[in-house]
Amino acid sequence: MTLPTIGWIGLGHMGAPMAANLAAAGYPLAAFNRTRETAAGLGLPLADSLEAVARQADVIVTMLGDDRAQEAVLFGKDGLAKYLREGQTVVNMGTMSPDLSRSTAERLGAKGVACLDAPVSGSVKQATDATLVILVGGDAAVLERVRPVLDKLGKKVVRFGDAGTGAQAKLAINLMLGIVMQGLAEAVVFGEACGLASETLIDAIAETPLASPVVAIKLAAIRAGNFDAAFPLKHMAKDLRLASAEAHAAKAAIPATEVVRGSFELAVADGLGDLDVIGILQSLRKS
Repeated sequence: MTLPTIGWIGLGHMGAPMAANLAAAGYPLAAFNRTRETAAGLGLPLADSLEAVARQADVIVTMLGDDRAQEAVLFGKDGLAKYLREGQTVVNMGTMSPDLSRSTAERLGAKGVACLDAPVSGSVKQATDATLVILVGGDAAVLERVRPVLDKLGKKVVRFGDAGTGAQAKLAINLMLGIVMQGLAEAVVFGEACGLASETLIDAIAETPLASPVVAIKLAAIRAGNFDAAFPLKHMAKDLRLASAEAHAAKAAIPATEVVRGSFELAVADGLGDLDVIGILQSLRKS
């Protein structure tokens, strides 16, 4: 069976290992990154332009940081949409607003191009290990066509409904993550302020029912004083803003999320946005 050629756009912390997994699985690849120097040492076959990606690929995956980047890559001057042809499929695996996910599906659908929003739950380790959970919005038949590709990237693929629902599911999961990270950081700061030994408190938390896999990873990072970004704090702030806007539109009450959003926004304003999400601890320590 001939495998489809995959166009991959976005080779950051998450995109690079995901694209590498597809290459290792034998998929022909045409990869593109807006900052070419970032991609140069990855050992992946690189395309010179978005036009080249569109001309070579059957399925194009975008893994970009926010709505602005996604809009520019797809619909900006010399954007990808200009070169797409009927019968191709675009899969957005970054975390975008549901509004952009829906409008992208509409605009590309008018050109005969299928579209899925398929953001992922997981961080760099899960991207590297191909154990991501992939959250899909879009047509079920389109998902079945590209499922073999997604199966090489994650351990589970879940479809929620029409365009935009994958993005909504990702925001639901990430607002929970934000609250958990805030709670963990506050527990450590509270303990430190009370005079408890941080190491002892961290060891105790690690043995409680609260020590989920993500909490265990972040406890190890706190213990090591390592706040290098696996999931940048600024991206969490962005996701909490998107969740807040979507909740307002849906008339959903998310009071804890609104408080946590303010905390993360303050951390970004304090210049901590490039730290890992658990870098919120450093912001609280400064307060």
